Amino acid sequence: MGFRCGIVGLPNVGKSTIFNALTSAGIESANYPFCTIEPNVGMVPVPDARLNILAEMAKTKVKVNAQMEFVDIAGLVSGASKGEGLGNQFLGHIRQVDAIAHVIRCFEDDNIVHVDGSIDPLRDRDVINTELILSDLDTVDRRMSKTASQAKSGDAVYKAQLVVLEGLHALLNEGKPARVAQLDDTGQKLMKELCLLTAKPVLYVANVSEAEINTGNQWVDALRKTAEEENASVVMISGAIEEELSALSVAERQDFLADLGLEKPGLNRLITAGYELLGLINYFTVGEKETRAWTIKRGIKAPQAAAVIHTDFERGFIRAEVISYTDFVACGGEAKAREKGLLRLEGKEYVVQDGDCMNFRFNV
Repeated sequence: MGFRCGIVGLPNVGKSTIFNALTSAGIESANYPFCTIEPNVGMVPVPDARLNILAEMAKTKVKVNAQMEFVDIAGLVSGASKGEGLGNQFLGHIRQVDAIAHVIRCFEDDNIVHVDGSIDPLRDRDVINTELILSDLDTVDRRMSKTASQAKSGDAVYKAQLVVLEGLHALLNEGKPARVAQLDDTGQKLMKELCLLTAKPVLYVANVSEAEINTGNQWVDALRKTAEEENASVVMISGAIEEELSALSVAERQDFLADLGLEKPGLNRLITAGYELLGLINYFTVGEKETRAWTIKRGIKAPQAAAVIHTDFERGFIRAEVISYTDFVACGGEAKAREKGLLRLEGKEYVVQDGDCMNFRFNV
């Protein structure tokens, strides 16, 4: 379990280099536009030190991390929504993702050509945003035309949908993303059906040089200022560093990071930012056969958390056995936690907390 993240950006900003390094997928990455012809998909385990500790305590045979899926599409250029370059062919591949990571070049390198001839993160951001908005505008227009015909019958549902679509059209036409729309339940349901690109949360990934990974630069500062205005976050990653890390052993990676003054690789920072962006947390199931991390939305209740394991767990939910991660570790495992009365029986209204160690009781 985890979440799906679509990677977008102009050609030659480092999208595929970062994707390749983060997923170790071995895809082609070259210094010319449209190197990525087919969308690339890679699964990576979500690092969580708590899972390692729990698995070691339980002497578990199998440890399973939560998973994050990256989808890398062709570089977009101005006019992509109308068929320029290759981007228009692949926008559909990121309509089903949970969030979008927008990779923006924030480094100088005379050996790597910029498609627009110069480094300007804000211009690059605006180019991609415009193309996503135009693509959504096309989606809304097509649905609006169909719904307008259906609404002529006087059907209240179609009439309500038409009002929502007209509002979305006006918003997008002003150059604003769909995610800022104020919608009721009907509107939210319709927007989810449309899978609008600009309705998805956005995370900006500033690709910097190895020398500037700790300090950043003026381009990163400008990007952060703009991102703050839309309540978006910026993660600084060096594609060059991540590429080197992917070729090293685990032990060598720690030494390499220490030499650079870094505590964690870029993947960890990106996943942490993604979890915060989407309001995600992990809970754990712990046992000798398997110890596993499960990703859920913050604030959901025990039956819905159980459903990520199997839908039968939610349908037949009776109660959950819960030990907090802190108590589990402090007691040295489930048995001692149970003896000390730290294992709780929680019902259908229990809101699962980050790090909970859980077992579910249910009727088949």
